[in-house]
Amino acid sequence: MTMTMFAQLQAAADAGNLLPSALENISTWLSTDLPAWVAESVDELVKQEAWDELNDRFYRYLAFGTGGMRGRTIGRVMTSVEEGTLGEMGTPTHAAAGCNVLNDFTLVRAMVGLFRYVKEFLDANERSEIPAIVIAHDVRHFSRHFCELAASTWIRLGGNAFIFDGPRSTPQLSFSVRWLGAHCGVVITASHNPPYDNGFKAYFEDGAQVVPPHDGGIVQQVNAVPLNELSAFLDIQTARVVTLGRPADDAYLSAAAKAAIDPEVFKKMTLGIGFTNIHGVGGVASVPLLAHAGCRVCEVPEQSGFDPRFPTVKSPNPENAEALVLVVALAETKGLDVVVATDPDCDRMGCAVRGADGGMHLLTGNQIGALLADYRIGKYKELGWIPAEGSDTVAMIKTFVTSPLQDAIGRAHGVKVINTLTGFKWIAAKMRGYEEKLCEVMQEQGIGLDYDATPFESRAKLLQKHSTFYAFGSEESYGYLPNDYVRDKDGNAACLMFAELCAAVKLEGKTILDRLDSMYREHGYFTEGTINLYYEGATGAEKIKRILESYRTNPPTAFGNVGVAKFQDFGVQDIHDTDGEMIPKQDLYLLTLSNGYSFAARGSGTEPKMKFYVFANASVPEGSDLAATKAAVAEELGRVKAAIESDAMQRAEN
Repeated sequence: MTMTMFAQLQAAADAGNLLPSALENISTWLSTDLPAWVAESVDELVKQEAWDELNDRFYRYLAFGTGGMRGRTIGRVMTSVEEGTLGEMGTPTHAAAGCNVLNDFTLVRAMVGLFRYVKEFLDANERSEIPAIVIAHDVRHFSRHFCELAASTWIRLGGNAFIFDGPRSTPQLSFSVRWLGAHCGVVITASHNPPYDNGFKAYFEDGAQVVPPHDGGIVQQVNAVPLNELSAFLDIQTARVVTLGRPADDAYLSAAAKAAIDPEVFKKMTLGIGFTNIHGVGGVASVPLLAHAGCRVCEVPEQSGFDPRFPTVKSPNPENAEALVLVVALAETKGLDVVVATDPDCDRMGCAVRGADGGMHLLTGNQIGALLADYRIGKYKELGWIPAEGSDTVAMIKTFVTSPLQDAIGRAHGVKVINTLTGFKWIAAKMRGYEEKLCEVMQEQGIGLDYDATPFESRAKLLQKHSTFYAFGSEESYGYLPNDYVRDKDGNAACLMFAELCAAVKLEGKTILDRLDSMYREHGYFTEGTINLYYEGATGAEKIKRILESYRTNPPTAFGNVGVAKFQDFGVQDIHDTDGEMIPKQDLYLLTLSNGYSFAARGSGTEPKMKFYVFANASVPEGSDLAATKAAVAEELGRVKAAIESDAMQRAEN
């Protein structure tokens, strides 16, 4: 760092334009042996007096949270040295310089920390195995580069690394960790975030995202990796990296196909289905699954190719109506029954269905989850997989921020409903517990059980007898999982599950909306609303922190004329799930209101925003007007949401 640059940085800090932490981190980076382009990039930003950009890039180290990390890989202000020669898809030469962005340096730091934790874990358990990892990636800017850099780093540390020959879905990564008997996995993805973002999700040997105690241990190891260690790994060497071939794809497809409980329904009713992967990886597995099942699949040609820019949509998020415009238009042209869409890494699935009015109607994640839960539990009963009266050793698992309609469905079916913290890793943790309990019981009986090799129907019976059978799991953010072959939400399997449901309902001469209304008449009308308050950068993080802290120190007592009947603070109170297990502490608040509505408040773990999930409901007496009930609830929900949002915005500023 030249004296001139240092003087400019110090002057900016003295003037309050550059945060003290940013100045400290920039100084550390520029005094460390990093590639020359890093200093050139910082110098260019200093000359532009781009202090906000430097603050955002350097005010902290990109947090390696309990599931990994996610953030910008292309700066708001891109320097000429970073841009270099743009790739065919607009990818710059270098990811942005900085410690609060995802780039080669923060990625290597994460890999070194993860390797050291896994090695330490194996040593502590007297396992003399070579640490093995499976790495997958989606289609985003730098995703393939990051995948190869991660694999190279792992190999150079002394481990074995497996990668795919191209983009693959997050659920396939989860499956492959178990299939290969690897010790951990990583997927390079930022899900449905904007094109300038990328991310890193870590998985453990059960194929699920890491949870305690592993998450904390990995974070500690990552944070302990010094900056001066990173340069030694920046030169990518892939000679010893194993590239997985067709057998890996076939194994996953075989498991994902088991999402269809009653595949015979496709022989009785041909379903016309429109599909879009919104430029992501979904077409790799979802299309073969649907076609093999017997569906007539029509893809959106403008969106079927991999493209990190996601050029045809504002956001590659299948929960947004805008992202489904092209596939809905295709459905109208082709006369299709349903359309499904997957996000860039294909762990989420959104859809629209044809109603009695002939139009296409977008469903929410809560509606999809409730429809699938009711159908699948009913079908398991019909086929004799679970008792007709239900069982307390059959479980539906959902998150606290997912619609209470599923709780009502579970009660009506006589199965237990487990609520977990937000994130499919907590659902997977319950599945692992059920698996471990079964294996322990069998071991006590002198029987060695190979869990994954045991046929699914046999496994289901054993779990019901000695542990708990996982029958279905979902979360409101368009994530669904049919069984425990995979330990993360699966957009590929979700497409097949929903297609089966649609074919079965069509066979009855009804529509999906008819079935949804029937559920409302049986269980009550449930609907939801969300509030997302975006606060980006260093100042935004402070605002989110203020909201979360004020809920704890000064809990709300009313929102307009609606009082707070119950306040639960998951960060302080001891709260247990239906199995009697303690819910881990987290900054999550669940409030029950005097009108019977409720809402949850939490900071997003993947985006710079504060999230509120509002749940409304009303009984539907026999013979009453369901449409009138829906309208009345919508009006009241709007008032409640407005009051919650106004209160939160005030808390953010005070």
